[in-house]
Amino acid sequence: MKAMNLHCDNKTSIMIAQNPIQHDRMKHVEVDRLFIRENIDKGCISFPFVKSEDQLADILTKGVCGRIFNDMIDKLGMIHIYAPS
Repeated sequence: MKAMNLHCDNKTSIMIAQNPIQHDRMKHVEVDRLFIRENIDKGCISFPFVKSEDQLADILTKGVCGRIFNDMIDKLGMIHIYAPS
């Protein structure tokens, strides 16, 4: 079985998910962290790092500049249906 990639642009989140040491600041996500940790150990999940400018979900959750927005739209294969042909 191949591991599912969860692309993440936050190195701290990746380290917390992969580190078995208790993090006192992370008590409110303890159940989720343990679930993720178990699946990392089983090899079901992996967390490859993705640079923020390559994180396609950002155009749906953040305000990005026009150049980055257009690049990501192209990567997603989206088209402007009202653009002149």
